[in-house]
This record gives sequence, structure tokens and C-alpha cells, in this order.
Amino acid sequence: MTLAIVLAADAAAGPHTLVERLVEQCRRAGASEVRRAADLDELAAFAEAATGPVLVTGTDLVAHTAVLRHLATSPVGPTVALVLTDPPAHGRTAVREERGQVVAAGPAEELGGDVTGTFGGALRVGTADVPALVAAARAVAAGVVAVGPAARAGAAPGGSAVDRLFAGLTARGTLTFAHRVRLLVAHRVADATDLTGAEAAVAAVDEDRAELRLSVKERDDFFTTYFVSTWSPHVTKLSARLRLTPTVVTMISIAFAVAAAVLFAVGDRPALVLGGVLLYLGFVLDCVDGQLARYTRNFSAWGGWLDTMADRAKEYVVYAGLGYGATAAGYRYGWALAIAAMTVQTVRHMTDTWYGALHDEAARRPKAVGGGGGIGDRLNAASTRVQADTGSLSYWLKRTVVFPIGERWALIAITVALFGPLVALVAVLVWAALAFAYTGALRTLRARWMRVGVLDTVDTSLHRDDGPAARRLPAVPWRRPLESTVFAAAAMAALLVLALRGGDAVPRWVPLAALVLLLPAAGMARVPHGGALDWLVPAALRAAEYLFAIAVGVVGDVPAWVIFGYVFVLTLHHYDLTARLEKRKVAPPLHAATLGWEGRSAVLALAAIVGFAGIGMATLGTYLLVVFVASVALAWVVLPARAARATAGPVGAGGGSPG
Repeated sequence: MTLAIVLAADAAAGPHTLVERLVEQCRRAGASEVRRAADLDELAAFAEAATGPVLVTGTDLVAHTAVLRHLATSPVGPTVALVLTDPPAHGRTAVREERGQVVAAGPAEELGGDVTGTFGGALRVGTADVPALVAAARAVAAGVVAVGPAARAGAAPGGSAVDRLFAGLTARGTLTFAHRVRLLVAHRVADATDLTGAEAAVAAVDEDRAELRLSVKERDDFFTTYFVSTWSPHVTKLSARLRLTPTVVTMISIAFAVAAAVLFAVGDRPALVLGGVLLYLGFVLDCVDGQLARYTRNFSAWGGWLDTMADRAKEYVVYAGLGYGATAAGYRYGWALAIAAMTVQTVRHMTDTWYGALHDEAARRPKAVGGGGGIGDRLNAASTRVQADTGSLSYWLKRTVVFPIGERWALIAITVALFGPLVALVAVLVWAALAFAYTGALRTLRARWMRVGVLDTVDTSLHRDDGPAARRLPAVPWRRPLESTVFAAAAMAALLVLALRGGDAVPRWVPLAALVLLLPAAGMARVPHGGALDWLVPAALRAAEYLFAIAVGVVGDVPAWVIFGYVFVLTLHHYDLTARLEKRKVAPPLHAATLGWEGRSAVLALAAIVGFAGIGMATLGTYLLVVFVASVALAWVVLPARAARATAGPVGAGGGSPG
């Protein structure tokens, strides 16, 4: 339930007030309750009694209702502020943002040349941040315009109540994301002339048509932009008319991908061509589910999680179809290429997730990024220039060379239809490896320049995926988590090379002996991970575990499809962790039952030494899959149902905790 508060403290400043219009717009935007607050103290009292998010708007905003609806339903973060491109007028709060986060807000003269926009006079405050909103409102009402050592009395001259409130909330360190207006209209008006112009601008835009166009991402990859988004909005509109939900569209896209994988496995030319077509259509639907969510404002944590997991699962099912098809066509290494492609892609995605988290942390701590003028500074400036030059050759090359999902789908569809599964797998593996090397090198240089740690800002052991053994190991004096983990991954790569070259001649005890080489990485579980490059640790641990499992499979003469299936289940588990990180969710309910990366590796090593590597891998993989499915059911069905019953149960329980 969303409470909307129209802050009417400045409504009497001019002859034209918009209070009644804004109250009605807040209702149409989805607010369950709308209140008028005469001043900041009254706003604080209303917000303090709220049991959900709070939408706050001033009285000088003229905008489409969709602007307020998008702000109220924005999925990017708990607290979101409307940010306009209008130059900051006197008394208006200027904004500086990085990576979509508001990192500073206040008078334009205080921000100097770092102003990136102007506060739009409206914000949505997440439930967990409502206490900060209440405290900021009362502090600003008392004349305090900052917190901590910078606290001082006296409001900014000429600043409206909503501007001073937003500046006060930002000063308290509340993580706020910027919501930009595109295609729709939003203006803050100061007089009758401004009001007339803003109302004319609003009337000139077809709101529904603009919302449909807004459902398409503003910046997407080359293939998606020119070969999907040019016609996918028509599918989005049709889906909305058919009352399909984004989750239903996601399920249909999964069915298309599975059908394509089956056709790739069949292997004859008509099947391969049809599979390529289905793969393309499945990707279109994969874009449509997000567009439909944005168009209908039908967002949910479950839908976001499912979309993230489905993207990866579909891709790897397609790899399985290609691997089976290549093997059936007589190529010896079909499954091996599929396993390699899946491993490279997963490890690469782990670096994507953690580099994004690192960049967000650096944006929240801009002083830590400090200039210095080194190579990282120059790379960052060059990247910013390229990203700003939208549509240029360098812009599209930068977006394409990293091998995003649209380009991967297109490459697979074209190569499998023209040349077959083996060529498709080789093409995907080569491009993914080159993209990994390119992004890895540049990100490492930029991360060294940022000098910001990120892994130690979360539950390190959880995101390392440590099990009971690693959690109980005492911290070792070495205290080099990245070096220890990279050593473990390199050792497992050497073990895999030995297994591939030696085959059945490799003694069964070798994997158990190699397990010892993982101990230094396991001993880092309790060591601080605040180094500039420690964001690479989760990816290196994934690489070490996958390589060890593959090597055990080769030494134990395990069927390649069993090895693929086992690593596939591991990727589901690890993508679940990263999806929860991105969606700001807690650990999976049954995470402890997954044994941790070192526990799973020990089980495989013991199975290999007693001569049951295949049975051990298949059994452990099945067990992990059951745990994963049970954990998903608990997290998204059972526990939310219990929480809903508990909230609706005893009288007065609806207030709940602000968290």
C-alpha cells in the first residue's frame, strides 16, 4: 500500500495552485491513500504512520499522470527521485548522479560544475527509508539542513519545502536512484506563464503511445535495437490486450528456447533452420516480457528473479542441444565445447555482477574514486565519452564487442542454420573468451584506479558460497583472498589439462590430492575482502569449482552429458545468489544445505577415489537440484504466504517493521 502526500506548504506562494490536480493524479497513479500536508511536521506525522512506501510531491509539478505512476512503481530501487533536465532555478535543488544514483543534492552553487539535473519535486520513499524521511522532515522543519559535522541551522534561501526535504534526506545518506522523464512531460512551474506552457506540453503528448514507446529500453544492444525493438512493441501491445502477464510471456519464451534446443539436437538442416527461427522468436519474447512489465507497470520481485534465471537457463539448455547435436553428427568434442561455453559464460557473468556492484559502491563513495590522472582515470573518461556518443560507430562497437545476449542469440541462430551445431559452439566460445579477456583487462585497470572494496560490504561468506568447512577454518596469516583464489583456479585448470592428456591413466587419488590445493582459498573465508580487485574472488571460486568438477569427471570417465548436467545445476545455484544480490534479497532459505563449494568438491573427490565418480556426480547433482527447487518454493511461495498470514492475523500486526 502506497501513501501519497502532497506537500502544500508552498501552495499559497502564487495564484495558481495544483494541489487538487496532484491529489487526483496520485490516486490515478495507484496510491492507496492520499493526504495533504500543510507543512513538514505534518508530513512527518503522516509518514510515521505509513506501513508501506510513501510518494511525496510538491505543489508546483505539472506532469502526465504516468510520470507519477512510473515514479511510484519504479523497480530500480526502494527510494527514487524525479530528476529533470531543466537548469536549476533559484531555490530548486540541483542533483549530481552517477550510474543512476543520486550522490549529492543541494543548491547548484554548492555542487559546482558537477550538476547533472534538477530535482523534479517528487520522490518515492521505500518502506525501509521512511524513518529517514520522517527524521529529515523534522530536522529541516527545525532549520537543520544537514547531518553530522556539516549540520547547520537555517534553510536554503528561497528553497521550497519539498526541495529542502529532498536535500535533507540525501544528506542523511539515503540511497536514492534518479528517475528521468523520457517522451512524457514534467515541469515545475513558478508562475501563470510557466503553468500555461507546461499544460500545453502535456496536452501535446499521447500518454498511452508514449508509455508503449517507453517500454523499450532507452539504450540497448545493436541486434536488439535494430532487429527486435523495431517491432516488439506491437507484440507487447497485443500481450497487454490479451491480459498476459510478464511471467506468462517468460514461460512462453522458455518453451521456444527448449523447442529450439531439441531441434538443434535432431541435427538435420530443416530442423536447424527452424530451430534458429524459434531461437530468434524466443529472444523477441524475452524482450517482450520486460517491455510488458514496464508498459503495464506489473513489476514483482518474483518476476525479476524469474526473468534473470530464465535467461541463463534457456541459454544453457540451447548449449546442451548444440552439444548433443554436434556429438550425434559424429564430432567427438561436442559436449566438451558445450561445457566450456557454459563455464566461460557463467564465470564471465559473475564478473559482470560484481563489477557492477563495485561501480555502484564507487558512485556512492565518489571521493574514493579521486582523480589521480592514471590510466584508470583516462579509461573511465574515454568510456564516458563513447557512451555519450549514442549511435556512433565507436558506441556500437563498444556495446557489441562485449558479446551481449542479443548478439549471442543471433550468432547461434545464424551459424547453426548455416553451418551446424559444432560451428555454432566454436563461434560462441571464441567470441565469449575474447570478450571476457577484453572486459576483464579494462575492468581490472579501472578497478585499481577506483580503489574501492565491495565484497566486504555484504555477507562475504555467502557470496563466496562457502560451506561449513570454510566457515570454520581459522583466518590464515597470508590474508590474500584474490591471490589464493586465483592460485586455486589455476591449479584446477592444470588438473584438468592433466586429466585430458592422461585420460584413464591418471590415478584416482589425483583429484583428492588436488583438493589440498583448494585449501588456501577456503582459508580466506574469514579474511577481509576489501581490496580493489577482491570483487573477482566469487568468479575465481566459480572457475575453480567448475574446473575441478570437470577434471573429476574426466578422470572418472563420467559421461560428458552428466558433467554438463552437474555444472548446469551449479550455475543455477550461483545465478540464484547473484540474482538475489541484484534484487536485494536475503540468502536462499536452504543455502546451508548446498554444502558450499569446498564441501561439494570434497564429495566429488571422495567419489572419484572409490571408483564411483559418475554415480557420485549424478547423485550430488540431483540432490542440489532438489535443494534448489525446494529453496525456490520456500522463498517465493511458502514463506511469503506465511508472512502474509502473520501480517493479516492479530489486530495491530499490520504495522510491521519498517524493514
